[in-house]
Amino acid sequence: MCGVAGIVNLTQDAVSPVVLKKMTDAIAHRGPDGEGQWIENNVGLGHRRLAILDLSPSGHQPMASQNQRYVLSYNGEVYNFRELRAELESLGYQFRSQTDSEVVLNALAEWGVSALSRFNGMFGLALWDRQEKTMLLARDRYGVKPLYYSMQGNKLLFGSEQKAILAIPSFKREVDKEALLEYFTFQNIFTDKTLVDGVKILSAGHYAILDLKKIKPVLNITQYWDFDFKEPTTKSDDEEYRQELDRLFKQAVNRQLVTDVELGCYLSGGMDSGSITAVASQSYPYMKTFTCGFDLNSASGLELAYDERAKAEYMSYFFKTEHYEMVLKSGDMERALPSLTYHLEEPRVGQSYPNYYAAKLASKFGKVVLSGTGGDELFGGYPWRYYRAVVNDDFDHYIDKYYQFWQRLIPNSQIKEVFAPIWDDVKHVWTRDIFKDVFKHHAEKLYTPEDYINHSLYFEAKTFLHGLLVVEDKLSMAHSLESRVPFLDNDLVNFAMQCPVHLKLNNLSDVVRINENEIGNKTNKYYQKTKDGKQILRDSMRQYIPDDISKAEKQGFSAPDASWFKGESIDYVKDKLLNKNARIYDYMDPQVAQSLINEHINGKANRRLLIWSLLNVEEWCNQFL
Repeated sequence: MCGVAGIVNLTQDAVSPVVLKKMTDAIAHRGPDGEGQWIENNVGLGHRRLAILDLSPSGHQPMASQNQRYVLSYNGEVYNFRELRAELESLGYQFRSQTDSEVVLNALAEWGVSALSRFNGMFGLALWDRQEKTMLLARDRYGVKPLYYSMQGNKLLFGSEQKAILAIPSFKREVDKEALLEYFTFQNIFTDKTLVDGVKILSAGHYAILDLKKIKPVLNITQYWDFDFKEPTTKSDDEEYRQELDRLFKQAVNRQLVTDVELGCYLSGGMDSGSITAVASQSYPYMKTFTCGFDLNSASGLELAYDERAKAEYMSYFFKTEHYEMVLKSGDMERALPSLTYHLEEPRVGQSYPNYYAAKLASKFGKVVLSGTGGDELFGGYPWRYYRAVVNDDFDHYIDKYYQFWQRLIPNSQIKEVFAPIWDDVKHVWTRDIFKDVFKHHAEKLYTPEDYINHSLYFEAKTFLHGLLVVEDKLSMAHSLESRVPFLDNDLVNFAMQCPVHLKLNNLSDVVRINENEIGNKTNKYYQKTKDGKQILRDSMRQYIPDDISKAEKQGFSAPDASWFKGESIDYVKDKLLNKNARIYDYMDPQVAQSLINEHINGKANRRLLIWSLLNVEEWCNQFL
């Protein structure tokens, strides 16, 4: 796991080693074990190394091929590198190291961009072809590893984090107002934009090529992989699906245990991380596990269930792990926010400071941690979301219903009022179009409820999961920690995409029969958080984890902020957000925004997500503009 940075001057101006070092220094936390630069005239590649496989100098990057034609700067882990290495050796390739980096380099040399589809793992990489004068940028199929780029005049700048690009002294920092509007609608950014105008993230499953032999070089971006959730065309026995899931899950976890350094596992108290720990601990005895809990002295209502330390401790005893935990209090959010915002670079889904502390804890005991991210998105862990848009007249009707649900912060009815100071700059942006554009390749006709469920799973894998992965990468690498996600193993993902919906969701048939004329609150009846969802995963994992864990209701990793924001952290919220000089009010109407904040403080509405997002963006403005 590492950090990538680079410059390509479209003119023949030489790359400055001083500037390139500024870029790699800006992401030094991603790779404290080594740094390197490679410069040839107008092209420069930089690298920071976090040594995981082959800790010797043989793994130093940027890495040149033996014939010196290709130079690679690579961040990630390709777990099937041994199989690929054996194939490449049969073709005559020789290896100087035991790293996956050298396998990636030679695979790209042999198979070109088609090698990307053969990699089972996570990566963000840059490959310079000295002969053809082309720069290849590529990102793994799911987006586990980020890669940012920017065209600044006659320069292509890129890096594993935006900070590498922002380290360029001449870079002019301004807010991308359209991205700001997008974020405050979805608490996420669905497009390739960032909050920094001119900086984009290379989309997951895409590669980009810049050909300097062209008269007017342009960065051409191509998609090489996409999610494809659909019902199987042939019927199979349900038990066969469960057995195959068991086989693929064990295979995925064991693939990701390869390391030359200490490895641990998050253990939240839920089924996903518990299942990974259960399987990993069979091959990796006395594994270290990590949990963050919450002080609930001032919590109320649903928040009283947010602390899962007891469940995690129970599973630690069950799996015989060496267990560590941290208890977060209201002031921990305030203390973490400056550092968290710096490393996160822009807010994404959820309130991510608990993830920050979990990574900080795990990093004290090793360099690698396994995470349960992806299980919900692949196997239908959020049925109360999908059921809101499962019966529709047509595709546009589906979009309208699902889009309404995903307005997580500020709904359309208020967004013009809130963003009045910049509305003339962004009024042509309709976030419904952004939402619908996620489904560029949707089926012409959707006939069944299962069709709509599969489209919802596609949407969440492309957007919500991607946001989680960006957070996972940034906050783990803030502590020089590699986070691995076994659920995003290629074989396991391929299985999940073809798994029948009826094996994921229990109550679909009941929801389809909703009587719109039924008296009473149908929302509570059908859309509450239940033990529904991930049924096949629950059934398959019962052999590894206790029944009371596999059968438990879905519980997210959240802090009791709704109570803290109007209680113990109220002075902090008021100081930051009820302040006429707050920088967010360069873009928002202070009176309208503060009225929404006061609704939470006065107990009239739960706006914890909005308040967190406002705090995060306010801190972002102070640090990045």
